[in-house]
Amino acid sequence: MEGPPHQHYFSFVYINMGRRATYHYYQQQLGINNHILISHISMAAPDLQNPPNCTAELSLSGDHESHDSQLPESGGWITFPFIAGALTGLTLAAGGWGANLIVYLIEEFNVKRIDAAQISNVVSGSSSLFPIVGAIAADCFFGSFSVIAFSSCVSLLGVVLLALTTLDFLRPEECGLASTLCKNPSKLQFSVLYSGIALAVIGQGGTRFTLATMGADQFHKPSHQAVFFDWYFFSFYVSAVISNTVIVYVEDNVSWKLGFAITIAFNLIGLVIFLLGSRFYRCVKPRGSPFVDLARVFVAALRKRKVLISLDNEEYYCNHQHQGSENTVTSTTPTKSFRFLNRAALKTEGDTRFDGLIAKPWRVCTVEQVEDFKTLIRIFPLWSSSIFLGTPIGIQISLTVLQALIMDRHLGPHFKIPAGSFLVISFISTAIAIPLIDRILFPSWKKLTRHSPTPIQRIGIGHILNALSMAVSAVVELRRRRVAHRHHLPAGSVTPMLGLWLFPQLVLVGVGEAFHFPGQVSLYYQEFPTSLRSTSTAMISLLIAIAFYLSTALIDLIRRTTTWLPEDLNDGRVDNVYWLMTGIGLINFFGFLVCAKMYKYNNTNEGGTNNGSDE
Repeated sequence: MEGPPHQHYFSFVYINMGRRATYHYYQQQLGINNHILISHISMAAPDLQNPPNCTAELSLSGDHESHDSQLPESGGWITFPFIAGALTGLTLAAGGWGANLIVYLIEEFNVKRIDAAQISNVVSGSSSLFPIVGAIAADCFFGSFSVIAFSSCVSLLGVVLLALTTLDFLRPEECGLASTLCKNPSKLQFSVLYSGIALAVIGQGGTRFTLATMGADQFHKPSHQAVFFDWYFFSFYVSAVISNTVIVYVEDNVSWKLGFAITIAFNLIGLVIFLLGSRFYRCVKPRGSPFVDLARVFVAALRKRKVLISLDNEEYYCNHQHQGSENTVTSTTPTKSFRFLNRAALKTEGDTRFDGLIAKPWRVCTVEQVEDFKTLIRIFPLWSSSIFLGTPIGIQISLTVLQALIMDRHLGPHFKIPAGSFLVISFISTAIAIPLIDRILFPSWKKLTRHSPTPIQRIGIGHILNALSMAVSAVVELRRRRVAHRHHLPAGSVTPMLGLWLFPQLVLVGVGEAFHFPGQVSLYYQEFPTSLRSTSTAMISLLIAIAFYLSTALIDLIRRTTTWLPEDLNDGRVDNVYWLMTGIGLINFFGFLVCAKMYKYNNTNEGGTNNGSDE
């Protein structure tokens, strides 16, 4: 296969962690066709620890090409079946319990519908947050191999606990959808359930995207890495769709015990396959996290808050020669923006040693580190505007499943779509939209305007489609509610309206993701300084985590202050919730436009070359 694997981008990809091993690959690809590759920019490898099972070490700092003659025999394509096999097994396991969680809580644990949606949002937010924790653990302390192996075991333990909740003594008595006399779970039953969910989420965070990091480490040539990501994301996409359809169907129509048993089997298979390849892997040592440098800048500036800012560039620490390395980083002079932070690079007595190296790393930083921190501050308004881009999506995901549960989900007389499988439509829409956008829309755009769309323009289109999706959701829900009232349905009854009416809103949100999530990754990757490129896509993961947590808080606020979200949705006004999300989306879009108008590209060449803009 040639070219970046844009056709496999979908919603899960935006929580990938950006790391170092494929930096050179993406740098090369950005100069060719920026908007194609963004779906996979979110992986790059850190320097990994060399655990006992790993056969070699590799340092990825310095000149990338200088290691050609030094690369050990381990690594390469012989490791791919083990990486892909582990990915497939663990992704099937994660989707097997996560995709149908709302339905499981409602039907098997008698959790109220909105409460189940809240729990699902918290789980989704945590699933976006823990990859950051896993990446930092791999970067700073243990290396990817150890993190993946340990996290896979944790995930397996969590899935086993979830499977135990299908036993009669660990779940409450069955309760029909229309019954109002449901018995609540006991403290023991809730403890086992929540412990299983927590362990499964932690394990998922430490494996899914760290696997891509380790896989990228096995290849030195960018062309090999490109093919690796083609197949990696193909495996990831196919596994996610299967888990969201086949396993969910088994859980809904056969039994939850069998569904969770299949999930355990896939998790165990993934772990075993990963360990079987241990003697073939190439591993490198962890080098530390860039977050430490950011903290040093803030602490150093705070400690020197009373020091006068100098106009003499010689007073600032610009050169930093790493011990044991021939690499010397020479930074530019500090800029005038956010001058308070310049104090962090201001040299005072005792900050440096006689050989020019830093003596007190928490009192003085390089100018480059200070400017990196300033870059984060400048881009923060654009980044924060995307929080309210993701929040409506989080609310829509939960409410769509609840709507599907009380709609006619039959396709023909014998097949019934599981409620948890409806969300697959957004994944498929994103996967289809990516190549269409790349091959048809953007070339046409470029012919008409002589410029390719910039990342900020892509994000803006995503804002519009997202707001439009919320409006369509409101119209569909208004129609469903009227049909339910016209038939005078009792609580919990199925509305005689096809669940296929939910497809348009999911298609719109999926196409919107094909615009704004790749656009965000592209913007952060090209605008962040080189030293922080490994942090750029971690911002996406953090953003999604905050959005899901915020959606949980927003639903809770709506429940407390309105009657829009009762237990029986037929008596509520879910359409008003969607209209509220539409309004928030439009207000947020105008705020985004203001931020976009004020923002100036730091890396002008990249902004112009890669995006076809002269900005």
